Amino acid sequence: MGLKKDFKRVLLKNGLTILFEKRNLPLVSIGIAVKSGGINESSSEKGISHFIEHLLYKGTPKRNALQIAEEIEKRGGELNGFTEEEVTAYWCKIPSNHAETGFEVLFDMVKNPLFMEEEIEKERKVIFEEIKMRKDNPQLYVLDKIQNFLYDSPLGEDLIGTYETMNSIKREDILKRFRQIYHPNNIIISVVGDYDFGKLKRIVKKSFGNSKGSVPKFRIKERNESKIEKRKGIDQANLIFAFHSPLANGKDSYAAEILMNYMAGGMSSRLFSEIREKRNLAYAVKGQVNIRRDYSYSVVYVGSSGKNVGEIKKIILEEFKKASKNFTSENLKRAKEQLIGNYRISMEDSEVQMTRLIFHELEGDASKFYDFEKNISKVKLSEVQKLASKVKEGNYSFFALVPDKV
Repeated sequence: MGLKKDFKRVLLKNGLTILFEKRNLPLVSIGIAVKSGGINESSSEKGISHFIEHLLYKGTPKRNALQIAEEIEKRGGELNGFTEEEVTAYWCKIPSNHAETGFEVLFDMVKNPLFMEEEIEKERKVIFEEIKMRKDNPQLYVLDKIQNFLYDSPLGEDLIGTYETMNSIKREDILKRFRQIYHPNNIIISVVGDYDFGKLKRIVKKSFGNSKGSVPKFRIKERNESKIEKRKGIDQANLIFAFHSPLANGKDSYAAEILMNYMAGGMSSRLFSEIREKRNLAYAVKGQVNIRRDYSYSVVYVGSSGKNVGEIKKIILEEFKKASKNFTSENLKRAKEQLIGNYRISMEDSEVQMTRLIFHELEGDASKFYDFEKNISKVKLSEVQKLASKVKEGNYSFFALVPDKV
């Protein structure tokens, strides 16, 4: 399990940040994160960060797409990437004795992409299929769409982009974006595993120069909106209840985690008990918090029959109202213990740990990740009750995808 004593954080003179956590298992997870994502895109270029992520796997002067994958996979490693609102990342997990190969391949991808016209057009079609896939999966669809009802454009628009924006993005747009952003001062390198930190620093310093880049910023404006959308060919309603939460690093952000854990954090949670166990209205009842530096919201997801949507929404509101008055010190103690346990378990996987360190660095300082238990322990009963009291009519967003015939 990762401990703060095993962690090192260094900011190089060129602005690049290195995060490292030492582990003894003979493997290493390596992530290169660029501090730009959907939140840094205008409405007309929505999806360009995700597009660039795809394209960096398509070839450099040294390697074609197959060779990029083979170099990692033939050594028993895994290679992948992801795009979020505030970051675009590329990672691999590989046996420690092949760590240098992992660094070399990832650094080559991030520094020397070809962006060949032929590959751009091929990958555009792949992303069109990804858009279809996400739309055809009702649970993914509602989770994607709820952000549309929580924020104005451009944050309120789909991270993956639309057919219109993806069709309009040309090679010159991609090159311009890449050249603007992909510089050391916008890069975080996160490594978790059995490796030498001094060697890591030497490799990174040798591989990256001193160029500087800038990241666009756009206004984030909150809103609350609700909608029910009907669709043919589905049998189950998928609904999301969401509300704005305190931003990362504030003490109330930890209270928000406790509140959502109590309300929808597993089979013993209030909403699971009320909606599924007591009334048998649903199979899936889940909660999550998306707490970031610049935006933050909490969601409850429920999969149920279309005829139950109104009743479930009413139950959710009632349970938050009850929590604002009846949340007890025993509830607080139990939620803290559960969250601390989940936190410890999550650190088992070096890939998950590598990613979480990146997100905490985006919030300001990755070392604060290791203060989670201390910060959760400080949360007061009144702080959780106060947050629960804010979840009421006019202060939430709601989206349901329901069968066209209920």
